[in-house]
Amino acid sequence: MIITVLGGGNGSFAAAGDFALQGHEVRLWRRDADAVAQHRAAGSRIIVKDSKGRHTAQLALVTTDIAEAVRDAALILCPAPAFAQHDIATALAPHLADGQVVYLPPATFGAMIFAKAAHDAGNRANVSFAETGTLPWLTRKHGPFEVAITIRAKRLPTGVFPLTSAFHAHTVLNKAFPDVIEPCGDALSGALMNAGPIIHPPLIVMNAGPIEHFERWDIHKEGTQAAIRRVTDALDAERIAVREALGYGAPHFPLAHHYAKEGEQWMYGRGSHDRLTDSGDWREQLVLREHRYMREDLRVGLSFLISTAQLAGVETPLAKAFLAIGGAICGEDFSRDGRTLQSLGFGDLDKAALQKLLREGFPK
Repeated sequence: MIITVLGGGNGSFAAAGDFALQGHEVRLWRRDADAVAQHRAAGSRIIVKDSKGRHTAQLALVTTDIAEAVRDAALILCPAPAFAQHDIATALAPHLADGQVVYLPPATFGAMIFAKAAHDAGNRANVSFAETGTLPWLTRKHGPFEVAITIRAKRLPTGVFPLTSAFHAHTVLNKAFPDVIEPCGDALSGALMNAGPIIHPPLIVMNAGPIEHFERWDIHKEGTQAAIRRVTDALDAERIAVREALGYGAPHFPLAHHYAKEGEQWMYGRGSHDRLTDSGDWREQLVLREHRYMREDLRVGLSFLISTAQLAGVETPLAKAFLAIGGAICGEDFSRDGRTLQSLGFGDLDKAALQKLLREGFPK
Protein backbone atom coordinates (compact mmCIF):
# COMPACT_ATOMS: atom_id res chain seq x y z
CA MET A 1 0.00 0.00 0.00
CA ILE A 2 1.21 3.52 -0.75
CA ILE A 3 1.30 5.60 2.43
CA THR A 4 2.19 9.28 2.57
CA VAL A 5 3.39 10.75 5.86
CA LEU A 6 3.21 14.51 6.34
CA GLY A 7 5.63 16.32 8.65
CA GLY A 8 9.14 16.03 10.00
CA GLY A 9 8.71 15.56 13.75
CA ASN A 10 8.93 12.59 16.11
CA GLY A 11 5.62 11.07 15.08
CA SER A 12 6.14 11.54 11.36
CA PHE A 13 9.54 9.84 11.44
CA ALA A 14 8.24 6.97 13.57
CA ALA A 15 5.33 6.51 11.16
CA ALA A 16 7.44 6.64 8.01
CA GLY A 17 10.06 4.29 9.41
CA ASP A 18 7.60 1.81 10.87
CA PHE A 19 5.40 1.65 7.77
CA ALA A 20 8.44 1.13 5.54
CA LEU A 21 9.62 -1.73 7.75
CA GLN A 22 6.18 -3.31 7.33
CA GLY A 23 6.72 -3.36 3.57
CA HIS A 24 4.58 -0.40 2.54
CA GLU A 25 5.69 2.12 -0.09
CA VAL A 26 6.26 5.21 2.04
CA ARG A 27 6.59 8.81 0.95
CA LEU A 28 7.61 11.53 3.39
CA TRP A 29 6.59 15.14 2.78
CA ARG A 30 7.88 18.10 4.72
CA ARG A 31 8.09 21.83 4.11
CA ASP A 32 11.75 22.27 5.10
CA ALA A 33 13.62 22.16 1.77
CA ASP A 34 17.07 22.01 3.41
CA ALA A 35 16.05 19.08 5.61
CA VAL A 36 14.61 17.26 2.59
CA ALA A 37 17.82 17.81 0.60
CA GLN A 38 19.92 16.47 3.48
CA HIS A 39 17.65 13.45 3.88
CA ARG A 40 17.86 12.64 0.19
CA ALA A 41 21.65 13.01 0.28
CA ALA A 42 21.71 10.51 3.16
CA GLY A 43 19.81 7.97 1.06
CA SER A 44 16.20 8.71 2.11
CA ARG A 45 16.52 6.20 4.95
CA ILE A 46 15.36 6.25 8.56
CA ILE A 47 17.05 4.28 11.34
CA VAL A 48 14.39 2.86 13.66
CA LYS A 49 15.45 1.75 17.14
CA ASP A 50 13.13 -0.38 19.27
CA SER A 51 13.31 -3.20 21.81
CA LYS A 52 14.46 -5.60 19.06
CA GLY A 53 17.40 -3.49 17.90
CA ARG A 54 18.25 -1.11 15.06
CA HIS A 55 16.50 -1.34 11.70
CA THR A 56 17.07 0.53 8.45
CA ALA A 57 13.88 1.69 6.75
CA GLN A 58 14.09 2.73 3.10
CA LEU A 59 11.62 5.42 2.01
CA ALA A 60 10.35 5.56 -1.56
CA LEU A 61 10.32 9.35 -1.67
CA VAL A 62 11.27 12.36 0.44
CA THR A 63 9.91 15.58 -1.02
CA THR A 64 8.63 19.11 -0.52
CA ASP A 65 6.08 18.61 -3.32
CA ILE A 66 2.82 17.66 -1.63
CA ALA A 67 1.07 16.85 -4.92
CA GLU A 68 3.79 14.35 -5.79
CA ALA A 69 3.77 12.95 -2.26
CA VAL A 70 0.05 12.12 -2.13
CA ARG A 71 -0.57 11.06 -5.73
CA ASP A 72 -2.16 7.55 -5.72
CA ALA A 73 -1.63 7.16 -1.96
CA ALA A 74 -4.26 5.08 -0.21
CA LEU A 75 -3.47 6.52 3.23
CA ILE A 76 -2.22 9.98 4.15
CA LEU A 77 -1.07 10.24 7.76
CA CYS A 78 -0.49 13.61 9.43
CA PRO A 79 0.82 13.52 13.02
CA ALA A 80 1.75 17.21 12.91
CA PRO A 81 0.96 19.44 15.91
CA ALA A 82 -2.35 21.30 16.02
CA PHE A 83 -0.83 24.69 15.18
CA ALA A 84 0.34 23.30 11.80
CA GLN A 85 -2.95 21.69 10.80
CA HIS A 86 -4.53 24.68 9.03
CA ASP A 87 -1.53 25.33 6.78
CA ILE A 88 -1.01 21.65 5.92
CA ALA A 89 -4.73 21.15 5.28
CA THR A 90 -4.77 24.11 2.91
CA ALA A 91 -1.73 22.80 1.02
CA LEU A 92 -3.19 19.30 0.80
CA ALA A 93 -6.78 20.23 -0.09
CA PRO A 94 -6.53 20.56 -3.91
CA HIS A 95 -4.67 17.27 -4.30
CA LEU A 96 -6.98 14.80 -2.55
CA ALA A 97 -8.62 12.13 -4.70
CA ASP A 98 -11.49 9.65 -4.45
CA GLY A 99 -10.94 6.83 -1.98
CA GLN A 100 -8.07 8.37 -0.04
CA VAL A 101 -8.05 8.27 3.75
CA VAL A 102 -6.51 11.12 5.76
CA TYR A 103 -5.62 10.06 9.31
CA LEU A 104 -4.67 12.45 12.11
CA PRO A 105 -3.34 10.84 15.29
CA PRO A 106 -4.44 12.71 17.43
CA ALA A 107 -6.08 15.88 16.17
CA THR A 108 -8.51 17.77 18.48
CA PHE A 109 -11.13 17.77 15.69
CA GLY A 110 -8.39 18.35 13.15
CA ALA A 111 -10.12 15.88 10.85
CA MET A 112 -12.74 18.56 10.32
CA ILE A 113 -10.08 21.19 9.58
CA PHE A 114 -8.78 19.01 6.75
CA ALA A 115 -12.26 18.12 5.51
CA LYS A 116 -13.42 21.75 5.54
CA ALA A 117 -10.25 22.89 3.76
CA ALA A 118 -10.91 20.42 0.95
CA HIS A 119 -14.55 21.48 0.71
CA ASP A 120 -13.67 25.19 0.76
CA ALA A 121 -11.11 24.57 -1.99
CA GLY A 122 -13.85 23.15 -4.19
CA ASN A 123 -12.54 19.60 -4.01
CA ARG A 124 -15.53 17.23 -4.12
CA ALA A 125 -13.58 13.98 -4.09
CA ASN A 126 -14.91 11.23 -1.85
CA VAL A 127 -12.26 11.32 0.87
CA SER A 128 -12.44 9.96 4.43
CA PHE A 129 -10.97 12.01 7.29
CA ALA A 130 -10.24 10.16 10.53
CA GLU A 131 -8.67 10.83 13.90
CA THR A 132 -7.78 8.93 17.03
CA GLY A 133 -6.92 9.56 20.67
CA THR A 134 -3.14 9.34 20.71
CA LEU A 135 -0.03 9.08 18.60
CA PRO A 136 0.39 5.41 17.58
CA TRP A 137 4.00 5.48 18.78
CA LEU A 138 5.66 6.69 21.97
CA THR A 139 8.73 7.99 20.24
CA ARG A 140 11.60 10.46 20.13
CA LYS A 141 14.01 11.37 17.34
CA HIS A 142 17.62 10.58 18.28
CA GLY A 143 19.14 12.33 15.29
CA PRO A 144 18.14 13.94 12.00
CA PHE A 145 17.26 10.57 10.43
CA GLU A 146 17.02 8.29 13.47
CA VAL A 147 14.02 7.63 15.69
CA ALA A 148 13.49 5.53 18.83
CA ILE A 149 10.13 3.82 19.31
CA THR A 150 9.49 2.89 22.92
CA ILE A 151 5.91 1.65 22.52
CA ARG A 152 3.52 0.93 19.66
CA ALA A 153 -0.19 1.45 20.30
CA LYS A 154 -2.31 -1.62 20.99
CA ARG A 155 -5.71 0.07 20.54
CA LEU A 156 -6.59 3.15 18.50
CA PRO A 157 -10.22 4.27 18.90
CA THR A 158 -10.90 6.01 15.61
CA GLY A 159 -13.68 8.34 14.47
CA VAL A 160 -14.38 9.07 10.79
CA PHE A 161 -15.84 11.96 8.78
CA PRO A 162 -18.20 11.52 7.11
CA LEU A 163 -19.46 8.62 9.18
CA THR A 164 -21.00 7.09 6.06
CA SER A 165 -17.45 6.37 4.81
CA ALA A 166 -16.32 4.64 7.99
CA PHE A 167 -16.24 1.11 6.59
CA HIS A 168 -13.88 2.09 3.78
CA ALA A 169 -11.70 4.19 6.11
CA HIS A 170 -11.33 1.40 8.64
CA THR A 171 -10.54 -1.11 5.88
CA VAL A 172 -7.62 1.04 4.71
CA LEU A 173 -6.45 1.84 8.24
CA ASN A 174 -6.45 -1.83 9.23
CA LYS A 175 -3.86 -2.50 6.53
CA ALA A 176 -1.53 0.02 8.16
CA PHE A 177 -2.40 -0.85 11.77
CA PRO A 178 -3.43 -4.53 11.82
CA ASP A 179 -5.64 -5.49 14.80
CA VAL A 180 -5.23 -2.04 16.37
CA ILE A 181 -7.98 0.19 14.91
CA GLU A 182 -11.25 0.30 16.89
CA PRO A 183 -14.20 2.17 15.34
CA CYS A 184 -15.66 4.70 17.80
CA GLY A 185 -18.16 6.53 15.61
CA ASP A 186 -17.86 9.95 14.03
CA ALA A 187 -15.01 12.46 14.00
CA LEU A 188 -16.18 14.26 17.14
CA SER A 189 -16.16 10.98 19.05
CA GLY A 190 -12.59 10.47 17.82
CA ALA A 191 -11.67 13.99 18.92
CA LEU A 192 -13.09 13.37 22.39
CA MET A 193 -10.79 10.35 22.75
CA ASN A 194 -7.74 12.64 22.67
CA ALA A 195 -5.67 11.78 25.72
CA GLY A 196 -3.26 14.73 25.52
CA PRO A 197 -5.64 17.43 26.81
CA ILE A 198 -6.42 15.25 29.83
CA ILE A 199 -3.05 13.85 30.89
CA HIS A 200 -0.81 16.80 30.00
CA PRO A 201 -2.43 19.95 31.47
CA PRO A 202 -2.22 18.68 35.08
CA LEU A 203 1.38 17.60 34.44
CA ILE A 204 2.54 20.89 32.94
CA VAL A 205 0.68 23.17 35.39
CA MET A 206 1.17 21.22 38.62
CA ASN A 207 4.87 20.69 37.80
CA ALA A 208 5.49 24.35 36.92
CA GLY A 209 7.85 24.87 39.88
CA PRO A 210 10.22 21.97 39.24
CA ILE A 211 10.11 22.54 35.48
CA GLU A 212 11.41 26.08 35.94
CA HIS A 213 13.84 25.10 38.70
CA PHE A 214 15.58 21.96 37.40
CA GLU A 215 17.68 21.82 34.25
CA ARG A 216 16.03 18.52 33.31
CA TRP A 217 12.81 17.04 34.64
CA ASP A 218 10.92 13.83 33.83
CA ILE A 219 7.35 15.03 33.90
CA HIS A 220 6.08 11.46 33.55
CA LYS A 221 8.19 10.00 36.39
CA GLU A 222 8.89 12.31 39.34
CA GLY A 223 6.27 14.64 37.90
CA THR A 224 3.49 12.04 38.05
CA GLN A 225 2.52 11.69 41.69
CA ALA A 226 -0.69 10.48 43.34
CA ALA A 227 -2.11 13.99 43.79
CA ILE A 228 -1.68 14.74 40.09
CA ARG A 229 -3.20 11.40 39.16
CA ARG A 230 -6.31 12.23 41.21
CA VAL A 231 -6.68 15.52 39.38
CA THR A 232 -6.18 13.78 36.02
CA ASP A 233 -8.96 11.32 36.86
CA ALA A 234 -11.30 14.18 37.79
CA LEU A 235 -10.51 16.05 34.56
CA ASP A 236 -11.04 12.84 32.61
CA ALA A 237 -14.45 12.45 34.24
CA GLU A 238 -15.42 15.78 32.63
CA ARG A 239 -14.36 14.49 29.20
CA ILE A 240 -16.35 11.29 29.66
CA ALA A 241 -19.40 13.26 30.82
CA VAL A 242 -19.24 15.28 27.59
CA ARG A 243 -19.01 12.11 25.52
CA GLU A 244 -21.99 10.59 27.27
CA ALA A 245 -24.07 13.76 26.94
CA LEU A 246 -23.46 13.68 23.18
CA GLY A 247 -24.62 10.08 22.99
CA TYR A 248 -21.26 8.34 22.60
CA GLY A 249 -21.10 4.99 24.36
CA ALA A 250 -18.31 3.08 26.07
CA PRO A 251 -15.49 2.29 25.90
CA HIS A 252 -14.34 5.81 26.74
CA PHE A 253 -10.69 4.81 27.30
CA PRO A 254 -10.31 6.44 30.74
CA LEU A 255 -6.78 7.63 31.51
CA ALA A 256 -6.75 5.58 34.71
CA HIS A 257 -6.27 2.49 32.53
CA HIS A 258 -3.00 3.96 31.21
CA TYR A 259 -1.47 3.55 34.66
CA ALA A 260 -3.26 0.35 35.72
CA LYS A 261 -1.39 -2.93 36.15
CA GLU A 262 -4.49 -5.01 35.37
CA GLY A 263 -7.99 -4.64 33.98
CA GLU A 264 -8.96 -3.19 30.62
CA GLN A 265 -6.05 -2.41 28.33
CA TRP A 266 -5.53 1.24 27.39
CA MET A 267 -4.32 2.54 24.01
CA TYR A 268 -0.65 1.74 24.66
CA GLY A 269 -1.30 -1.49 26.52
CA ARG A 270 -0.43 -2.49 30.08
CA GLY A 271 2.81 -1.34 31.62
CA SER A 272 3.27 1.38 29.02
CA HIS A 273 3.81 4.14 31.56
CA ASP A 274 6.66 2.24 33.22
CA ARG A 275 8.31 1.57 29.85
CA LEU A 276 7.96 5.24 28.96
CA THR A 277 9.77 6.38 32.10
CA ASP A 278 12.35 3.58 31.92
CA SER A 279 13.39 4.74 28.44
CA GLY A 280 14.82 8.00 29.80
CA ASP A 281 13.74 9.85 26.66
CA TRP A 282 11.34 12.04 28.60
CA ARG A 283 13.93 13.32 31.11
CA GLU A 284 14.55 16.54 29.29
CA GLN A 285 14.80 20.28 29.49
CA LEU A 286 11.31 21.76 29.38
CA VAL A 287 10.52 25.36 28.47
CA LEU A 288 7.33 25.84 30.44
CA ARG A 289 5.63 28.54 28.39
CA GLU A 290 6.59 27.06 25.02
CA HIS A 291 6.11 23.34 25.61
CA ARG A 292 3.63 21.41 23.48
CA TYR A 293 1.77 20.27 26.59
CA MET A 294 1.04 23.93 27.32
CA ARG A 295 0.58 25.39 23.83
CA GLU A 296 -1.28 22.48 22.24
CA ASP A 297 -2.78 20.11 24.80
CA LEU A 298 -3.83 22.78 27.29
CA ARG A 299 -4.51 25.85 25.14
CA VAL A 300 -5.96 24.08 22.09
CA GLY A 301 -7.22 20.84 23.61
CA LEU A 302 -8.98 22.18 26.68
CA SER A 303 -10.53 25.13 24.87
CA PHE A 304 -12.03 22.63 22.43
CA LEU A 305 -13.28 20.38 25.25
CA ILE A 306 -14.91 23.36 26.97
CA SER A 307 -16.53 24.48 23.71
CA THR A 308 -17.92 21.01 23.05
CA ALA A 309 -19.10 20.73 26.65
CA GLN A 310 -21.11 23.93 26.23
CA LEU A 311 -22.83 22.41 23.19
CA ALA A 312 -23.57 19.28 25.25
CA GLY A 313 -24.75 21.23 28.32
CA VAL A 314 -22.03 19.82 30.58
CA GLU A 315 -20.09 21.80 33.21
CA THR A 316 -16.29 21.51 33.06
CA PRO A 317 -14.89 23.45 36.04
CA LEU A 318 -11.49 21.76 36.05
CA ALA A 319 -10.95 22.24 32.33
CA LYS A 320 -11.83 25.92 32.69
CA ALA A 321 -9.50 26.26 35.69
CA PHE A 322 -6.53 24.74 33.88
CA LEU A 323 -7.20 26.90 30.82
CA ALA A 324 -7.19 30.03 33.03
CA ILE A 325 -4.09 29.02 35.02
CA GLY A 326 -2.17 28.00 31.91
CA GLY A 327 -2.99 31.34 30.35
CA ALA A 328 -1.83 33.15 33.47
CA ILE A 329 1.48 31.26 33.43
CA CYS A 330 2.02 32.33 29.82
CA GLY A 331 0.67 35.85 30.26
CA GLU A 332 -2.09 35.23 27.74
CA ASP A 333 -5.84 34.69 27.65
CA PHE A 334 -6.15 31.14 26.38
CA SER A 335 -9.93 31.41 26.34
CA ARG A 336 -9.69 33.89 23.47
CA ASP A 337 -7.23 32.23 21.11
CA GLY A 338 -7.84 28.51 21.64
CA ARG A 339 -9.76 26.11 19.42
CA THR A 340 -13.55 26.15 19.62
CA LEU A 341 -16.45 24.98 17.49
CA GLN A 342 -16.98 28.66 16.67
CA SER A 343 -13.36 29.24 15.57
CA LEU A 344 -13.54 26.14 13.37
CA GLY A 345 -16.66 27.42 11.62
CA PHE A 346 -19.24 25.17 13.28
CA GLY A 347 -20.43 27.49 16.05
CA ASP A 348 -23.80 28.18 14.39
CA LEU A 349 -24.79 24.50 14.41
CA ASP A 350 -26.86 23.04 17.22
CA LYS A 351 -26.21 19.49 18.39
CA ALA A 352 -28.61 17.88 15.89
CA ALA A 353 -27.25 19.86 12.94
CA LEU A 354 -23.64 19.09 13.87
CA GLN A 355 -24.39 15.39 14.23
CA LYS A 356 -26.09 15.38 10.82
CA LEU A 357 -23.03 17.02 9.26
CA LEU A 358 -20.71 14.53 10.95
CA ARG A 359 -22.81 11.65 9.67
CA GLU A 360 -23.46 12.76 6.10
CA GLY A 361 -20.60 15.13 5.28
CA PHE A 362 -20.64 18.46 3.49
CA PRO A 363 -23.15 18.86 0.67
CA LYS A 364 -21.57 18.17 -2.71
